[in-house]
Amino acid sequence: MPTRGSPLSLLVCSQRQFQDKTDVPPTPFYIKNIRLHMPLHVTRPRRLPPEVDLLVLSFLGHFTWEVLQAPLFASLSETDHFIGIAICLKATFGDLAIALAAFWCAAFIGKSRSWFASSGIGAPSAFFAIGLLATIALEYISTEVTDRWAYDGVMPLLPVLGTGLSPILQWVFVPMLVLWYMRRLTPEIVEQRYNPG
Repeated sequence: MPTRGSPLSLLVCSQRQFQDKTDVPPTPFYIKNIRLHMPLHVTRPRRLPPEVDLLVLSFLGHFTWEVLQAPLFASLSETDHFIGIAICLKATFGDLAIALAAFWCAAFIGKSRSWFASSGIGAPSAFFAIGLLATIALEYISTEVTDRWAYDGVMPLLPVLGTGLSPILQWVFVPMLVLWYMRRLTPEIVEQRYNPG
């Protein structure tokens, strides 16, 4: 039983007075003197699907690479300028198809279409593995089976498969930059501080 004038009795009286004035559940009076620091996480809404960012960024990267590596292909060395650009565009659309298929496979593994923003390595590994395997297979079929194009003598080749090194590096550096920038475009979780008073 608290005695008159004790700290506990003062607390009870303060609670009763506070409840009579505000009709809200009692709160110890000393809580309001504490400066609260509560982290609030706010997620900015994403305006476009991630596939749009993927296709736009991949187009810029792959088309630039295709144009720069054109001298490494014997089939493009004597081609007219505009025809060569058309061929590079066609190859770029093929790269976009590979990128989109690899993206969806990675999304299935990562269980999210925003897998590129997470810290896991399973989905990114699948993305690069699928892209590289598809590139190697298409390059082998196009150069060794169907003869759709041929490498120039200055093209470095992989030792066993004979695939050109430039297309392989293309599917390492371009997707790496694309995923890096997509991660920057992803809505970040912003931590704010609530500091009343």
